Amino acid sequence: MENEITVSVFFGFTSSVLLAVVAYFIRQLHTDFKSMERDMTEVKTMALVIKTEFKNSYDLLNQKVEYLEQRINKIELNQIKNQDNEK
Repeated sequence: MENEITVSVFFGFTSSVLLAVVAYFIRQLHTDFKSMERDMTEVKTMALVIKTEFKNSYDLLNQKVEYLEQRINKIELNQIKNQDNEK
Protein backbone atom coordinates (compact mmCIF):
# COMPACT_ATOMS: atom_id res chain seq x y z
CA MET A 1 0.00 0.00 0.00
CA GLU A 2 2.76 2.37 0.89
CA ASN A 3 4.47 1.58 -2.41
CA GLU A 4 1.30 2.55 -4.32
CA ILE A 5 1.13 5.91 -2.49
CA THR A 6 4.76 6.60 -3.34
CA VAL A 7 4.16 5.80 -7.02
CA SER A 8 1.02 7.99 -7.03
CA VAL A 9 2.89 10.86 -5.41
CA PHE A 10 5.76 10.43 -7.88
CA PHE A 11 3.42 10.48 -10.92
CA GLY A 12 1.48 13.42 -9.47
CA PHE A 13 4.68 15.35 -8.88
CA THR A 14 6.00 14.49 -12.35
CA SER A 15 2.77 15.50 -14.06
CA SER A 16 2.67 18.76 -12.06
CA VAL A 17 6.24 19.59 -13.07
CA LEU A 18 5.52 18.79 -16.71
CA LEU A 19 2.36 20.92 -16.66
CA ALA A 20 4.31 23.78 -15.06
CA VAL A 21 6.97 23.53 -17.79
CA VAL A 22 4.29 23.51 -20.50
CA ALA A 23 2.56 26.50 -18.90
CA TYR A 24 5.87 28.38 -18.76
CA PHE A 25 6.55 27.80 -22.45
CA ILE A 26 3.00 28.73 -23.40
CA ARG A 27 3.37 31.99 -21.47
CA GLN A 28 6.68 32.69 -23.25
CA LEU A 29 5.06 31.93 -26.61
CA HIS A 30 2.19 34.28 -25.80
CA THR A 31 4.64 37.03 -24.87
CA ASP A 32 6.55 36.47 -28.11
CA PHE A 33 3.35 36.69 -30.15
CA LYS A 34 2.37 39.94 -28.42
CA SER A 35 5.83 41.35 -29.15
CA MET A 36 5.59 40.23 -32.77
CA GLU A 37 2.14 41.82 -33.06
CA ARG A 38 3.54 45.13 -31.77
CA ASP A 39 6.44 44.91 -34.20
CA MET A 40 4.12 44.18 -37.12
CA THR A 41 1.97 47.18 -36.22
CA GLU A 42 5.08 49.34 -36.15
CA VAL A 43 6.22 47.98 -39.52
CA LYS A 44 2.80 48.66 -41.06
CA THR A 45 2.85 52.21 -39.72
CA MET A 46 6.36 52.84 -41.06
CA ALA A 47 5.39 51.37 -44.44
CA LEU A 48 2.39 53.70 -44.59
CA VAL A 49 4.57 56.70 -43.70
CA ILE A 50 7.12 55.77 -46.37
CA LYS A 51 4.38 55.24 -48.94
CA THR A 52 2.91 58.66 -48.15
CA GLU A 53 6.32 60.32 -48.41
CA PHE A 54 6.98 58.70 -51.79
CA LYS A 55 3.56 59.76 -53.06
CA ASN A 56 4.16 63.34 -51.97
CA SER A 57 7.61 63.35 -53.56
CA TYR A 58 6.17 61.91 -56.77
CA ASP A 59 3.46 64.57 -56.88
CA LEU A 60 6.00 67.34 -56.27
CA LEU A 61 8.26 65.96 -58.99
CA ASN A 62 5.33 65.86 -61.42
CA GLN A 63 4.52 69.48 -60.62
CA LYS A 64 8.12 70.49 -61.31
CA VAL A 65 8.14 68.59 -64.61
CA GLU A 66 4.88 70.25 -65.70
CA TYR A 67 6.25 73.66 -64.79
CA LEU A 68 9.45 73.01 -66.75
CA GLU A 69 7.44 71.80 -69.75
CA GLN A 70 5.42 75.02 -69.69
CA ARG A 71 8.61 77.10 -69.55
CA ILE A 72 10.14 75.15 -72.43
CA ASN A 73 6.98 75.66 -74.49
CA LYS A 74 7.10 79.40 -73.81
CA ILE A 75 10.79 79.58 -74.71
CA GLU A 76 10.17 77.64 -77.92
CA LEU A 77 7.33 79.97 -78.86
CA ASN A 78 9.56 82.97 -78.20
CA GLN A 79 12.31 81.43 -80.36
CA ILE A 80 9.87 80.82 -83.19
CA LYS A 81 8.56 84.41 -82.95
CA ASN A 82 12.10 85.80 -82.95
CA GLN A 83 13.01 83.75 -86.02
CA ASP A 84 9.86 84.93 -87.82
CA ASN A 85 10.61 88.55 -86.94
CA GLU A 86 14.17 88.23 -88.27
CA LYS A 87 12.96 87.07 -91.66
